[in-house]
Amino acid sequence: MAERASKKDRITVETTAETARVTLTGALGLESLRRLEDALRALPADRAVHVDLAGLERLNTATAWSLAQLQRRQAAAGQPCEITGVDDASLALLESVAQALPEPDEAPARPRGLLDRIEALGRLVAGAVVYLGELAAYLGLFIVRLGQALLHPRAFRLTSLVHHCQEVGLRAVPIVALMAFLIGVVLAFQGSMQLRQFGAEVFVVDLIAVSILRELGILLTAIIVAGRTASAFTAAIGSMKMREEIDAMRTLGIDPAAALIVPRVLALLLMLPILGLIANIAGLVGGALMSWIELGISPGMFRTRLVEGVSVNHLIVGMVKAPVFAVIIGIIGCHGGMKVGSDAESLGRMTSASVVAAIFAVIVADALFSIFFAQVGI
Repeated sequence: MAERASKKDRITVETTAETARVTLTGALGLESLRRLEDALRALPADRAVHVDLAGLERLNTATAWSLAQLQRRQAAAGQPCEITGVDDASLALLESVAQALPEPDEAPARPRGLLDRIEALGRLVAGAVVYLGELAAYLGLFIVRLGQALLHPRAFRLTSLVHHCQEVGLRAVPIVALMAFLIGVVLAFQGSMQLRQFGAEVFVVDLIAVSILRELGILLTAIIVAGRTASAFTAAIGSMKMREEIDAMRTLGIDPAAALIVPRVLALLLMLPILGLIANIAGLVGGALMSWIELGISPGMFRTRLVEGVSVNHLIVGMVKAPVFAVIIGIIGCHGGMKVGSDAESLGRMTSASVVAAIFAVIVADALFSIFFAQVGI
């Protein structure tokens, strides 16, 4: 038997082989909560518990909370917990506290059967269809607002367009040029190692030119812009939505689509082809430099082989993709910003989702372009 006592209250614990008996007497208050919790938590979990409150002057909420926690622990262990010596008011307090205890979150059940897996797949497909429908709606909204701006040039926000052109295009030139230059270097180095085995080193120029002009130049540029710009669009518009600035714009009679979406997407439409050209030039310069170092192909020979052996169709194929990639990145970024909720967690989640979706959509679009141009023979 163990006893913990003070001048005002007493907590007595008697333990046998089958039960544990707890007797509370006196005026247990909030100052005794720590001692009561220690005593109740020290009870063995492999036997029944009997709590006697007959000698307790008054049951307060703190003591009731400790007893409710004891009942929950005993129920989890499969052992009974009996409380006696309580009047109707104390019993009602115990029941109210027990009902107010928070329930632990249950882990969602994992799909077990075939029907559950089919249902989960169906929900994913339905969510993807809804997402594509929302993107199509935003694309239509952009086209309508752009048409209205062309019909009423005075309402067009030229300052906003220039600002976003600078952010999207000018500030992205260093990273895009460096990336393309290094890609050209890598292509020349790896191509020279393989073609040298067959004595066809001169064809490294064709390899570099076709790869960069047709695919890698604009594709990698779009991926960099997707990671850099889609996140910026989502974060900027999403933070405005969190601070209810978009609601304030509607209250003032300002169309959020015309003020926020049109300048951003139009800036991408103007700047992504320019960034693609810069990437092509930087990639060719990098490939020419490595070909000169590794294979001894002079810049003049490289230029001659480039002009004579590579069709301009490859450049056209690459540049045709730029406006499509720009619209995809801009619409996904703006859509993500408009879907941000009122909390910071939603902002971070939608920013990450926009970047992933933009990069994935760009790669899918590039694959579709490749199939299309292969079918038409370009």
